[in-house]
Amino acid sequence: MRRSAITAWGGAVLFPLALAWSQLGSPRPGPFHYYSPVLAVAAILSMGLLIGVLRRVPLLALLMMLLGCVAVVLLAGPPGQSGRAPFLPFLAVDLALAYIVATRTSRVSTAAVLLSLVVQFLTVGVFSNGGDVAVSAEMALLALATAYMVGRLIRERREHGEALRTRAVADAVTAERLRIARELHDMVAHTIGIVALQAGAAKRVIDTQPARAREALGEVETASRETLSGLRRMLGALRQAELEKGAEPAPLDEMPGLADVDRLAEATTAAGVRVDIHYRGERRPLPPEVDLSAFRIIQEAVTNVVRHSGASHCAVSIDHRNDEISIEVVDDGRGHGVTSGTGYGLVGMRERVALLHGELTTGPRPEGGFRVTARLPLPTGVT
Repeated sequence: MRRSAITAWGGAVLFPLALAWSQLGSPRPGPFHYYSPVLAVAAILSMGLLIGVLRRVPLLALLMMLLGCVAVVLLAGPPGQSGRAPFLPFLAVDLALAYIVATRTSRVSTAAVLLSLVVQFLTVGVFSNGGDVAVSAEMALLALATAYMVGRLIRERREHGEALRTRAVADAVTAERLRIARELHDMVAHTIGIVALQAGAAKRVIDTQPARAREALGEVETASRETLSGLRRMLGALRQAELEKGAEPAPLDEMPGLADVDRLAEATTAAGVRVDIHYRGERRPLPPEVDLSAFRIIQEAVTNVVRHSGASHCAVSIDHRNDEISIEVVDDGRGHGVTSGTGYGLVGMRERVALLHGELTTGPRPEGGFRVTARLPLPTGVT
């Protein structure tokens, strides 16, 4: 930081020396001569020493450039005798103006435009002969307007890019919050349903069947510990993501999948609702996101059966097809419970299916009970 400051202000100190040397170091033939464009280019190059100051104090650098340009015009000779070449160094001013408009606030940009406009027009008006004033002023105005428009376009493009990045970050945060909400709901809701059923059963038989009550309480403890372990893994992954910049969400291969459906069925059956699992097709490894979503859909459907349907039995069918996984959960209950869609469980299922570009159908069966079907397409190349 200190080195860059020394470089910037060192360039500002050298600028007037370099400008004077570039303009006074060449012999000038006679009192009435035409100003050489080579000297104008030398003046523009000497103004490159002010780049460091331009980045730090833009208005000061612009003022120094303007004063340098006026000095060049004064050294060029009498008005009207040097042609238009002495005004070429103002191109460096216009480039600096474009930079200021592109990178600084509107107040600084407005001040820079007004300062440049006033100095350039006064210089053109004083150091041009009568016939060339209008042409020189028009050229100066067009160059200044072009510089302003280029700077403005660059600024708007940068602001638009920043707005898109901000929106992308906000969308990513929202998507991650929804993912966490779905995981928490699917993880906790099922366990709470099992715990409620087992606790109720234990309460009813604790006096008459102590052994059955102890068994039910054991199921409550097991379900609670498993859910607590899952919550700890999720919280640990979230904390790790906060500590590591650019960390990815919790790895999907640590989440449950269709391999855990049998254990889910056993826990639900022990709670009082028998769950039968039927597999069709060749069972094979699935992409982690499909495997997790399939399990969560089954888990939520079974949870709704336990909590809302009043059913004593439900059947889960898992069909491994060539290009998709088909899931069906049916029960023999009242035929309603999640049709209204007011709970977060159905919303979560629909979100999971939509993210995988699948299809979800829910509704009562004509013969009684309720049906949930989901089709989850497999990515190309998964066989």
